[in-house]
Amino acid sequence: MNNTAQLHQLNPNAIALCALGRWIANRHWVPATGGNFSIRSGEYSALVTASGKDKGELSPQDLLPVSWQDGKLSCPGTPSAETALHARLYQLDPAIKAVLHTHSVPATVFSRLISDDSYLFHGYEMQKAISGNSSHDIPCALALFDNTQDIPLLAQQVAQRWQQQPLNWGLLVRGHGLYVWGRSPDEAKRHLEGWEFLINCELERLKLTR
Repeated sequence: MNNTAQLHQLNPNAIALCALGRWIANRHWVPATGGNFSIRSGEYSALVTASGKDKGELSPQDLLPVSWQDGKLSCPGTPSAETALHARLYQLDPAIKAVLHTHSVPATVFSRLISDDSYLFHGYEMQKAISGNSSHDIPCALALFDNTQDIPLLAQQVAQRWQQQPLNWGLLVRGHGLYVWGRSPDEAKRHLEGWEFLINCELERLKLTR
């Protein structure tokens, strides 16, 4: 193992992201090598999962260094196709440390039932799992966007919505999946589990009331 590979193998950010990948895969939220994860490594850089990798079997060598500056995205390999959106989120909020994108069945189905630009969750104690939400009585908004294969366009749409009001630690892409982020890997993990729980609850409620 050369020095560069050894440093990558021992990188605590890489180790943390691989551990998160196993936790997420065990919940069946990233089937068929779907989804992608990243963790910030510098002001203008991050480690991002390589394209086509099983997220439950990640090793540090499966993470690629990506950098962005002056509007240019640079990577020595083939990162996830959605890397441009990860990079844009890091630029929108320098406090973001990790971004997680999953393809769970409930989130994907739920996203196709909602035609509005956002959905308000209300009355759930689990809303407090999302940072900044202190009560079940205060509506908790999750932004939704139409799916597109043009990821730079999606990243631009997210940035435009963000300028109106920062998004609430997550967003849904219709027919595609959920993105969440946090100021640490642990916070991103909590946001992912919290949003998945809320989506599951609301999906069940909609089944019973429609």
